[in-house]
Amino acid sequence: MKLAEALQERADLKIKLSNLSSRITNNCLCQEGEKPAEDPNALIKEYDECIGRFNYLVEKINLTNCRTDVDGKTLTSLLAEKDALSLRVSMYRNLVNTASSGAQRARRTEIKILSTVNVAKLQKTADELARELRVLDNKIQAANWTSDLIE
Repeated sequence: MKLAEALQERADLKIKLSNLSSRITNNCLCQEGEKPAEDPNALIKEYDECIGRFNYLVEKINLTNCRTDVDGKTLTSLLAEKDALSLRVSMYRNLVNTASSGAQRARRTEIKILSTVNVAKLQKTADELARELRVLDNKIQAANWTSDLIE
């Protein structure tokens, strides 16, 4: 199994676990003399089986990420770099959006609000960081599809 396939299965399991949890909760009580729409004990059994598979996948994904080398760095390191870069891109984009709203006032006698930063320079930085993020994400995705999951 490729790492990317394991990541997809893990994502699917997270959704299934969430749905099962809701179904268990929705069927754990019913009116006296009535039956729940689904057997909560069967749902709990299915949930526990899914948790077992989820645990296995997370362990193997993490192990694979730690042992897979991409241009001299582990996938774990690249993923941490991607998370940090994503945070930077988000902050710069938010800053540019706020700072580019321009001067705000309704009348000449009101206080004028001005940007305290160079919006053009920040926009250029945000664009460069976004490009770096795309390149890094492509590198990670390529590694995910070419790396076998460590068993």
